[in-house]
Amino acid sequence: MAQAVEEWYKQMPIITRSYLTAAIVTTIGCSLEIISPYNLYLNPKLVVKQYQVWRLITNFLYFRKMDLDFLFHMFFLARYCKLLEENSFRGRTADFFYMLLFGATVLTGIVLVGGMIPYVSESFAKIIFLSNSLTFMMVYVWSKQNPFIHMSFLGLFTFTAAYLPWVLLGFSVLVGASAWVDLLGMIAGHAYYFLEDVYPRMTGRRPLKTPAFIKAMFADEPVVVARPANVRFAAPPVDEVPQIR
Repeated sequence: MAQAVEEWYKQMPIITRSYLTAAIVTTIGCSLEIISPYNLYLNPKLVVKQYQVWRLITNFLYFRKMDLDFLFHMFFLARYCKLLEENSFRGRTADFFYMLLFGATVLTGIVLVGGMIPYVSESFAKIIFLSNSLTFMMVYVWSKQNPFIHMSFLGLFTFTAAYLPWVLLGFSVLVGASAWVDLLGMIAGHAYYFLEDVYPRMTGRRPLKTPAFIKAMFADEPVVVARPANVRFAAPPVDEVPQIR
């Protein structure tokens, strides 16, 4: 069993493995009181006035208590982050990292701006960890890129992947969780999907082109389609050769 888990872990692509490891270590560290969540949460005042810039990163690593909700999000993180990196972003590790960076920036911006808007500022002030939202963003992007895959929810009903974010949003509401967290992930995911997939098809321009300095950080291997060598095909029979008149 342990060997199977180790092999599964080693086979994960680099970004998925790094993020999953950081999230588990951070959450376990907080549960064992080795790390204090008060040093991790998003606090704009501390970031600006006391230069605690690490909070812009650490708030995406802590997934609250180690309960059933934590296990669900670790499953979503391991599954959909891995599916995106291995399929949609195969051979494009820098682009995948840039997608996560874009999502984290959008989520942080939404929370900061929302905290300054009357009537909703109190709701945004309660959102101090954005790890769940970033995970939900990955689920949303994957569902947009694989809309026709058939899925089942707890064996109760089937649906296509295009509706996965809405099914999970409804489930969150049913169990009493905050819908804001999932909605933020959907907004960030849709912003990326529109700018990366829809807008380029409409205009021929790609606004989310990965910067060169990020590409330099990752040595992506080109995806090569293998072709059998020295394969000869027999000529078709004479009566099967189409005649040009």
